[in-house]
Amino acid sequence: MQSFRLGSISGFEIRVDLSWFLIFFLILWTFIGSVFPGNYPGLSQGTYIVMGVVTTLLFFASLLAHELSHSFVARAKGISVEGITLFAFGGVSRTRMEAETAGDEFQIAGVGPLTSVAIAVLFGLLYWIGTAAGWSVAVNGVTGYLASINLILAIFNLLPGFPLDGGRLFRATVWKITGNLKKATRIASWGGKFFSYLIIALGVVQLFGGLILNGLWLIFIGWFLNNAADYSYQQLVVRASLEGVRVRDLMTPAPETVPPNLMLRELVDEYFLRQRYQAYPVTEGDRLLGIITLNRVKDIPREEWHSRAVADTMISVEQGIVSRPEENMTQVLEKMAASGVRRVLVVRDGKLEGIVTANDIASWLRRRRDLGEKMG
Repeated sequence: MQSFRLGSISGFEIRVDLSWFLIFFLILWTFIGSVFPGNYPGLSQGTYIVMGVVTTLLFFASLLAHELSHSFVARAKGISVEGITLFAFGGVSRTRMEAETAGDEFQIAGVGPLTSVAIAVLFGLLYWIGTAAGWSVAVNGVTGYLASINLILAIFNLLPGFPLDGGRLFRATVWKITGNLKKATRIASWGGKFFSYLIIALGVVQLFGGLILNGLWLIFIGWFLNNAADYSYQQLVVRASLEGVRVRDLMTPAPETVPPNLMLRELVDEYFLRQRYQAYPVTEGDRLLGIITLNRVKDIPREEWHSRAVADTMISVEQGIVSRPEENMTQVLEKMAASGVRRVLVVRDGKLEGIVTANDIASWLRRRRDLGEKMG
């Protein structure tokens, strides 16, 4: 996931995915180009721009508050939350583990829509006060739309399709009844896919009815929900399949290493172009320093390859890319996701013993499936 750090709130790191910018400017353009001019004619273009910017920013602030509510309840339940990432259609709390009970899952999921309803009530109250007091049409327009949008957000999130909050509430209910998280997730994911097809179908109908912008939005949202339902279920299956599997079972032992003083030009010519590996551990004697990846080198201008060394480009061991042979593979998945490197170095007593990559995990899961082993 391509994202950058925005800051932190109460210890939760806030990151913004690049896809967020696409939706941000689409929503901004919709407000400025059609919504506000169509509903509040006669105002200046500058006023429409200010209304659009303020409404869009406060809408995403509302989404952030929605996600923060999930994170605060998860933390209260003993679930470690690394932070929140805002992306195309909202946000997601990055947790290190699933809820341990159906009750915890229900409370964590349920607080999000309640927060959106509370925000809708707040803006609705401001709209009512502003209308009664004769505030500016621009101010009342912003508060009125924010009240409506947050109410719609709460209702949409309550649809019983995973991974929406309503789908998580549904999953928690099925989990409580069956006692089986995987089965509950599968059923909730089916619900998510069903609703995604309904939303896409409604979008197609609106397209043929002449409501092109509305139709495209619905198709886009339905497509996203469909992919999210698939991804969420597959993620659970992978985690369940790797539960109890140790790093030593999947690692490639004694990987080839490179020295820290090697120039990038030599690294490319002698290693990346001659061998199949996409990354190499960096060692100095018996001491592990970090890892150098092909993507890391690609980010460096070619004219610097002759003068820049591996030590100046590598990802250091302090950045969470190290694991122990006896560690559970589910922990490795979390480290890969947190570091973005897609591989970890296996170390015992400070010495490099092996490496595990995302491809190693995928190959192991594929072999297990081909041999007829039950996944999860």
